[in-house]
Amino acid sequence: MVCGGFICTKNALSALNILYVLVSLLLIGVAAWGKWFDLVSSIRVVAGVIGVGVFLFLVAFVGLWGALKHHQVLLFFYMIILFIVFVMQFSVSCACLSLNEDQQNHLLYIGWNKSEATQRDVEKTLNCCGFASLPINDSCAASCSQSHPGCYTCSTTIQQFAGEVLRFVGGIGLFFSFTEILGVWLAHRYRNLKDPRSNPGAFL
Repeated sequence: MVCGGFICTKNALSALNILYVLVSLLLIGVAAWGKWFDLVSSIRVVAGVIGVGVFLFLVAFVGLWGALKHHQVLLFFYMIILFIVFVMQFSVSCACLSLNEDQQNHLLYIGWNKSEATQRDVEKTLNCCGFASLPINDSCAASCSQSHPGCYTCSTTIQQFAGEVLRFVGGIGLFFSFTEILGVWLAHRYRNLKDPRSNPGAFL
């Protein structure tokens, strides 16, 4: 059978959803590993990453089950959900790639003030204190706070990597958004193909 037929489309859609399952398990595993080894103390960050992983796993499971069973309803909902995710992820990826330095600093400042646990994680990981200014009290979690001449502010350290991280995240998100639109196209094509092993007079 030529590629593009029923079996080829089924295998391509199944392989794409297996990839999504592996990525979702990787997200869940990395978040759990970071919490287990106390690399990330913020429950909201861990819960957010695990939530994204579980959501991706469920969507991939629906797509994989729909592909294996040629289930019309599951494939329809899979297409709708995946298209919504594509629009959101494409928009966020483009925003990450287009942010200038002032916008990056503003977002970093907002994120810094969201959680004290996140502040401690950043201070310990990057060995810095405070965001734009050094704290007056001894609330810094970095090891450099005990040494002389002391620590740099975290904004100075983060800004060195913020642009590269945003470009990396935006690029990865953009790549995966195109795999999602590929999944929508494959699911739409697969729904409209007739299983050659079924009754030729049956409507699928």
